Amino acid sequence: MDIHFVTTSFDEATAFTSYINTHPVKMDSAGTQGPSPKRLMLASLAGCTGVDIVLILNKMKVSYSDFSIDTEASLTENDPKIYNWVKLTYKIKMAAKDQSKMQRAVSLSQDKYCGVAAMFRSFATLETEIVFL
Repeated sequence: MDIHFVTTSFDEATAFTSYINTHPVKMDSAGTQGPSPKRLMLASLAGCTGVDIVLILNKMKVSYSDFSIDTEASLTENDPKIYNWVKLTYKIKMAAKDQSKMQRAVSLSQDKYCGVAAMFRSFATLETEIVFL
């Protein structure tokens, strides 16, 4: 069993710093000293699926550049406000002949490898789109 451990310390007002391994991550619900905790969840989702896709494309020996992921999400109206819809838009430059491989990489990430996406699907609808540059 893999156990993850994070220490989070109060800074001031609504700001906290989490220490993940030795990396400090500042967050603030007001957004003045760092991103909000909910937005960090979206960054985790994009990072998780992004790492998967890079590993898959590299294994497939696909050349690409200008890879980015836009993440858009909506919150429920009532407290506790949670994400109920999330859209990941993958933007990537690659040869037309490799575009089906990108579609396969996104499917593998979403359906098999990305644990963060699996967690999100327990409370939100996830949509994906690929934009070829």
